[in-house]
Amino acid sequence: MYVCLCHGVTDRAIREAAENGASGLADLSAMTGCAGSCGSCAELAVQILDETRAFAIPIAA
Repeated sequence: MYVCLCHGVTDRAIREAAENGASGLADLSAMTGCAGSCGSCAELAVQILDETRAFAIPIAA
């Protein structure tokens, strides 16, 4: 699914950026261009980023 139409960034690209160390919107924008123009995708992009990071971080027992 396309999240950022301005730069053609997909949810998959956002998840890959999260797996490669993106920890916030600034990192995500630098890595993918997402939210670098109009910004209307920022909220959804951050939601996907946060969900991906939460899923990927192991919980200590």
